[in-house]
Order: sequence, then structure tokens, then C-alpha cells
Amino acid sequence: MRIDRRIFLSGFAATLIAPRRACGASITDATGRTITAPDHVMRVYPAGPPAAVTLYTLAPDLLMGWLEPIAPEAREFLIPEIAARPKLQRISGRDAANLDGIVALKPDLIVDIGNVDGSFASLATGIEQKTGIPYALLDGHFDRVGATYRDLGKLLGRSDDAEKLARAAETTIATVAKRGAAVPSESRPRVYYARDKSGLQTGLGKSMISESIEFIGARNVAADLRGAHGTVTIDEMRAWNPEIIVASDAEFAAKVRSDPDWAEIGAVKSGRVHLAPKLPFGWVDFPPAVNRLIGLWWLGKIFYPDRFPEDIKATGRDFYTTFYHVTPSATQIDRVLGNSG
Repeated sequence: MRIDRRIFLSGFAATLIAPRRACGASITDATGRTITAPDHVMRVYPAGPPAAVTLYTLAPDLLMGWLEPIAPEAREFLIPEIAARPKLQRISGRDAANLDGIVALKPDLIVDIGNVDGSFASLATGIEQKTGIPYALLDGHFDRVGATYRDLGKLLGRSDDAEKLARAAETTIATVAKRGAAVPSESRPRVYYARDKSGLQTGLGKSMISESIEFIGARNVAADLRGAHGTVTIDEMRAWNPEIIVASDAEFAAKVRSDPDWAEIGAVKSGRVHLAPKLPFGWVDFPPAVNRLIGLWWLGKIFYPDRFPEDIKATGRDFYTTFYHVTPSATQIDRVLGNSG
């Protein structure tokens, strides 16, 4: 594997030699708040896993750490010294954040990326008021990825790098959307996303967890249920009878083929259970961030193979080079894909 340290080293050098500005860059974030960065951003705290992944892709040197430690098997697909950075406490989520602990780490900026509904907006405003640290909340949905990269690039002083990533993301999004929209309604597969070991946790309608499946034009069988994710019953699964199951858990994907409870479900009977790749991050979820862009190409080949003729190995290699700053070998790409067919 070749590690592309140019973005890391050039970014690090920029933080050392950039002239100090009288006032930092400002953006209007997804909540409508004006966020002004300090004049010299060197430490950025990600509020949740999607922000951590996106920050890594744009400015790995500025990322203070991870909300979930990077597993040993995933580290080879990232810049080693960045993958080894420490675990941070989550700000977004159900647990109350220890704000004194966050302030003690002296971040210049807090960034959250994902849903931007009222609860997240209120959280961002409250934490900024209590800590005095600028807190930018940016939209993580596919149709806003380009704008999010550009806003983040402006705040961090990395506009050129952000523009490259924004354009790469928008090319994928536009291509996938166009091809998906051209599929006749009767040819759109009914798909179930199995998110855990039981296979019964799934992404619900219009959530970021199921966004990849719905964005590409497939019919999420759980679309009528609302929320981020939830647990369904095997009886619901039998009634939905999906044609394709996309699984995130290897144990579930292996056992479902011989599980009598699932035996009569169409996707299992036809052998159309596909394990999503997840190194260094998930291709469909985990977290629902820009790591999902490569997953759109992978899902396209599964759902509409005639419309997605690209070699997924070559596409994956290019994605890792552009977004993860590493170029994996053919053997490593094979390992990523594993039993995902």
C-alpha cells in the first residue's frame, strides 16, 4: 500500500506558516448560525463519527481523535499516525458530554456532520454558548456533501483540497442519481438492510442509515417506518419478502443462509444476501458519512449490474487514494471486498 502524505504534510506545513488573520473565516452553517473560526485552526474536535471521518478525508492533521477507536485491521487503510490518535468522548448522541473535559483539550473548533434537525441545532448552540468554542453543524446527506466540504474547507483554510473532494463526491452522486432515476419502477428491487447480528435491526425510511439504498432508487422495505433505525420482527420480514438483503454483520450474513426462520424469504432462497465491505469504514453505514460514497458504486453493481459496468476494485482503489490518502494494493482491495459479492 502506498500512503499519500502530500495532503497531510502540506496541510501540516500550512498550519505552521499560514499568516495569522485579524479574524477567521465565517460560514453560515446548516442551522443558519454564523460560525467564525479562529484565525489559526490547528485542532478540530469531531462531535460524532461522521464528522471524524469527513475531517480525516479533508484535513487529517487537524483531527484530534476518534469517537470510536480504529480497529487494527482497519488501520492499514489510513495514515498510520492519524489512525492511532486517541479516543474522544462523543458530543452528539444520547449521553451528556463532559464539557469541562472537552474545553481542557483546547480545540479550536467543534464540527458535527449529519442530521441537522432541531435537537442537533439546539445541542450545537448550547455547547457553543457554554464552552465558547465555535461549533459548526453541517448537513451530511448526499445532496449536501459538496456544500459541506466547501464550508468545512473555508473554516479550516483548506478550500482547494475541499473543492477537489467536493467535485469527486458530486460526480459520484450525480452519476449514481442519474442512473438510478433511469431505472423503471418495476425493475427497482425490494431491499432490506440488516444492520446487526440478529439481522432485525434496520435503517428506517428517509434516515441517513438507509439513505444509500433509497438514493440509488431501490425500494427500502422498511421505508414506511420512521426514525433513524429500529428493530423489526421476523414476521415483518416474511411479509416484506425482500428480493435483496444487504448485511453489515458478517456473522449474520453467514448464518442466515441456513436459518430456518429466514428460509422462505426471497433474498435468502435466491442467494441474494450481500455483505457490505467495512474497512476502514462501512460502505453503506458505520458511520453514515462520506465513506458511503464508494458504497453507492458497490450497491449499483448489485442492484443494476447492467447500468454499473465499472470495475469495483479499480473504483475502490481510486476512492481510497482520493479520500483516505492511501493507495491499497490489489491484495488489500480483495481483503476489503471479502465475501461481499
